Amino acid sequence: MNMPQELTDEEIVMLEERLYELKQEHRDLDDVIGRLLQSPMTEELQLKRFKKRKLKLKDSISQLENVLIPDILA
Repeated sequence: MNMPQELTDEEIVMLEERLYELKQEHRDLDDVIGRLLQSPMTEELQLKRFKKRKLKLKDSISQLENVLIPDILA
């Protein structure tokens, strides 16, 4: 996600809020996955879906962080 121009303060706030939401959802999924792994009657398909969603969230978090904190060398 390349940004051709500087972000406005409003855009930065919106991105930071979204980043916070994504991180919260990622933590929540981590908790759910942990509980499912401890359960003897875990559905593998459900567990795989949660893990896949968690990976997508991690990618989205990384993209947002790259926009908010661009490489110094770039």
